[in-house]
Amino acid sequence: MNDDTYDVHAIRYGRVDRTAAENFLGPCAWDGPMPMDYFVWVVANRQRTVVVDTGFGPDQARLRGRTITRPVPDGLRAVGVDPSQVDDVVLTHLHYDHAGNLGLFDRATFHVQEREVHFAVGPAMTDPGRSSAYVPDDLAALVHLVHGRRVHFCGPDEELFPGISVHLVGGHTAGTQVVRVRTAGGPLLLASDAAHFYANMQQRRVFAVTHDPEQLLDAYARRLPGLVDSPEDIVPGHDPLVLHHYPPAEPHLDGWVAQLSAGFRMRSDER
Repeated sequence: MNDDTYDVHAIRYGRVDRTAAENFLGPCAWDGPMPMDYFVWVVANRQRTVVVDTGFGPDQARLRGRTITRPVPDGLRAVGVDPSQVDDVVLTHLHYDHAGNLGLFDRATFHVQEREVHFAVGPAMTDPGRSSAYVPDDLAALVHLVHGRRVHFCGPDEELFPGISVHLVGGHTAGTQVVRVRTAGGPLLLASDAAHFYANMQQRRVFAVTHDPEQLLDAYARRLPGLVDSPEDIVPGHDPLVLHHYPPAEPHLDGWVAQLSAGFRMRSDER
């Protein structure tokens, strides 16, 4: 592996049963089961290891009726990552399921969009519909990290390291960013909540919790596809199909950790 290409792992740590009507904004002609998985991601090569998002812990799982399938630390260790030794964490946004567990990474620098921090602690949080997915204690922990000089505020299109860049998309929240990774097969895009499901992009329909639907629809049409060679190299943030589309990192990690790479093509029954 070259020093500017990476292995990427999607680590499933939780799930919740939902229906299509709960997942899409606006009327839904079909309301069958449409569960959500919860993931964190590891991007690594010989030079560095970067964790993308940090998940939630048991308190938020109980409060919000989610199931932790395997705790985040266990998933990280399954791919050889000790959270206490991680130097860099990208937070795609600051919702509870992407920015909890910050204390696990006690030496890391956290990379986040300035716009997301302003949004998460500003006037928008007086709206219960926008604030409900944020956890004040997680935001307070991030403020402490800012004062500890452990937060890097990313540019709208910034290469963090050779082969790893972040791109401000917004839409889901004001400061949602996606992560573009150079793999051996080409560029791969970790969309996080810019696209919860493959269906968001394929059907041009946004998730039910969305700050700016028009901005997100524009991202599906132009912004996200423009960052990869094929739309199939965009990895959604919550779709159980990710674990079916990509192979397990090891046979014993089937259903838990997937090995991601650009260049895989979905079977017709996964579309």
